[in-house]
Amino acid sequence: MASAASAPDMQHQLPFSQACENNQAAIFEVLKTALVHSRRLLEIGSGTGQHSVYFAPRLPQLIWQTSDLAENHAGIRAWHAAHGSANLRAPLEFDLASSPWPDSVTAFDAVFTSNTCHIVAWPLVQRMFELTGAHLPEGGVFAIYGPFNYGGRFTSESNRAFDAWLRERDPASGIRDFEAITTLAQEHGMQLQLDQAMPANNRTLVFHKL
Repeated sequence: MASAASAPDMQHQLPFSQACENNQAAIFEVLKTALVHSRRLLEIGSGTGQHSVYFAPRLPQLIWQTSDLAENHAGIRAWHAAHGSANLRAPLEFDLASSPWPDSVTAFDAVFTSNTCHIVAWPLVQRMFELTGAHLPEGGVFAIYGPFNYGGRFTSESNRAFDAWLRERDPASGIRDFEAITTLAQEHGMQLQLDQAMPANNRTLVFHKL
């Protein structure tokens, strides 16, 4: 579930995504308000680990639990070793295709995922919403970052080109429709609270569990 930009950049000692560096500040402006009451967060698809080391120290009121496919854990751990914080947790193995919801002594009251909905196949998007809706408590937060279409239309030519690249790479991937995402959330007991424009024709969606 790593993002498309999570492959290591050989100029860096750590796996590196320039997109993560570019969007962190904008996403944080949303999360600092959306997660003000959250205490334990699961990040689905931590990718390189860059988001976790940026957000965790800036959200000291919560525990930030990373997760991803096992193949990405070494990179995430490397980022944690270089830029760790007391509220950051080592990655759990979590595969949307097969993994159960991660066991936790204290239940997660928030979930964050970045650049996953357009990378994984639609059935895996559905399973992510199903699991999240089933396990978040009332008032829990589900925050999603990435590109979305509106009314079946691309919001920019760059998104159209990106979608074509995604589908050539994997026909099961592609930019999802905002309406399909919000309907899916409603089916699993979550309601849209915020749809915030982000740089580079992306959005951050914030849902609350009813």
